[in-house]
Order: sequence, then C-alpha cells, then structure tokens
Amino acid sequence: MPDDLPGDFPRTRWRAPDGRVVHPLPVGRATVVLVVFVAVTVVLLGKADVGPVPAGSSSPVGASSAPAVTTHPSTTTTVPSTTTTTIPPSSVDVLVANGSQVNGLAGRTTATLKSAGWGTLPAVNATAQVTKTMVYYLAGFEPSAAAVAAALQLPADAVAPYTGGVPVGTIGSAKVVVVAGPDLASAASTTTTTPATSTTSRRG
Repeated sequence: MPDDLPGDFPRTRWRAPDGRVVHPLPVGRATVVLVVFVAVTVVLLGKADVGPVPAGSSSPVGASSAPAVTTHPSTTTTVPSTTTTTIPPSSVDVLVANGSQVNGLAGRTTATLKSAGWGTLPAVNATAQVTKTMVYYLAGFEPSAAAVAAALQLPADAVAPYTGGVPVGTIGSAKVVVVAGPDLASAASTTTTTPATSTTSRRG
C-alpha cells in the first residue's frame, strides 16, 4: 500500500526505515489505553501519599482504631488478725490495800487471791477510806484485773485504769491494785482488843 499519503490524512500503517510495515493502534483504542494508564497512576500516587505512622502507633494516620479501654487494678484489703495473749495469774503481781475500817481485810483478801494462783504483794493500808472495792490495772493488764474482780465476786464496773488519784502510796511491781472497801467486810473477820478503858482497832 502506498505510504505517500498527505500529511493530514490519518494513516493506518507506514513503513519503517528498516522496511517493516508498522500498524499503529486505532485512535479509539489508544485513547482507552491512555485513560487507564492515567487512572492507575493516580491511584498509585494516592496510596503513596499516606502520611508517616506516628511513633507509638501501630496504625497509619487516618486509620480507624478501637476506643482505649482503661483497666482499674483490683484492690484487696487485708484485715490483720488480732491475737489476745493471756497472762498467767502467777505472773501478775496484785497489791491489796485496805480502804475500810475492817481490821485484816487487805491481808485476808491477799490470801484469797494467792490461793487462786495470783502473784501477790504484802498487804498495805490505803491512804484514804473508800465506799466500795475497786480493782485498778496498769496498761495491758485489764483482762487480769477483770479476772481478779471476778475472783472477789465484784461487778464489772469495779474495774478501772490505774491513775495517780488511786488512794495508795506506792504500788511497787504491782500490775493490778485492789482497794478493798466495806463491801468485802462480810468475807473478813474483825479483831477487837478491849483493854480496861479503851478499844483499839487494827487494820491491814
């Protein structure tokens, strides 16, 4: 086929310098190929334009992520156990002071407690008279004082902490102090010495 067609006439084929006959693509097909190429290029450039992933993030920018879940650690409260140590009566020194007019009341009360297994100190006289028997305890010996009161058949309200107002001069090594009042007189005897002209009462 001749290849000397006018320049503005669309050619369907031409002869290359080496003698080969070249068939160009039809105009319509070439247009489609060009459009597809441009579309693919745009898509690839769009994917390559994704921003860098921020430090500490496992998802790229713009990617949806699940909301953060805050976990609160459980709290366990341990209540310490309370251990009550019972002190043997023989290890508790008890001092009995006579706060009544009954002779020998403190001595007999001391003997009663000693026979019950309590450690006892020599009986003394109180520095003042009392109306009822009280059992006083030093810090840490309240259970012992309650047991002494029970041994003397005294009510629970007869037990109280030892203070400087207790009518006893010195208590030495005593941990429990009993100030005997007239309510213990029924358990004690009274000794009366009658001289020719006077009566002498003895306490203790």
